[in-house]
Amino acid sequence: MKIPKIDKTILVHLALFAVALIYGANYTIAKEVMPLYISPSATILMRVLGAAILFWILVGKKRLILSNKREKIILLLSAIFGVVVNQLLFFEGLARTTPINAALIMTTTPLLVLMVSAITGGEKFTFFKIIGISLGLLGAAMLIGSKTVSDSSLPFSFVFDFNLGDLLILLNAVSYAIYLVIAKPLLKKYSALSISKWMFTLALPFVLPFGFSDLGTTNFEQIPTEIYVGLGYIVLFTTFLTYLLNAWALKSVSSSVVGIYIYLQPVLATFIAVALDKDSLTPTKLIWAACIFLGVFLVSRK
Repeated sequence: MKIPKIDKTILVHLALFAVALIYGANYTIAKEVMPLYISPSATILMRVLGAAILFWILVGKKRLILSNKREKIILLLSAIFGVVVNQLLFFEGLARTTPINAALIMTTTPLLVLMVSAITGGEKFTFFKIIGISLGLLGAAMLIGSKTVSDSSLPFSFVFDFNLGDLLILLNAVSYAIYLVIAKPLLKKYSALSISKWMFTLALPFVLPFGFSDLGTTNFEQIPTEIYVGLGYIVLFTTFLTYLLNAWALKSVSSSVVGIYIYLQPVLATFIAVALDKDSLTPTKLIWAACIFLGVFLVSRK
């Protein structure tokens, strides 16, 4: 029996959906791992080191010959924004906020991708895109600066209460947006595997100072088996597989399309967190989430 070939476009979108699902689950799983058992910095070091080893095993010693100095600088910047800054801010932020808040704020990535692309001359602002960016950033700002409080006269209300974790997640989204834009030319020209291998290899010396001391003081004997499974998920799925799938997808679709799949993450993250009783969805969060989602819709419309 002949197996029908699946269209590459479908495969690309399936890969991007898988990335969204993996990341959606990661918000809850990573919160179980840290900071109670392993610090964010130690988790990042193990994540980057583990991914670098996996990519070296997969790719081997095959050389990556870049054409010029500019491409070498782009590769280094991709490692810094796509791995070092991105992961340091994400894990330090997630340790200080809730899974649902983190996932909702990450939804601003398509808006930030557009802003970075416009600054670098890749895209142009339109009326709807400006409105979309404004709405999305408003929603993110209110998530960062407010919390739900009880009020007998209203079904819900909020007060300003700055959350450092939420701000770090937003800055992480900025870093990831920069990576999506600057890495695209390299990923179109060279092997996604080779680029990913060198990104994590170049990132390792940068994350080593942050995580080495914490790793040395971690009591591994007292860590339960399920936490080791969670750590394995973070390294194998959230780091290795997602970077691999994203890098491959970027060769076939625009960085904005890849960014739009971030839209699914809060839905999946919310479902998983609520189902496992790890977080709750409040009316206030729904309102600011609606602002972000509407902003993303306006930015992505033709």
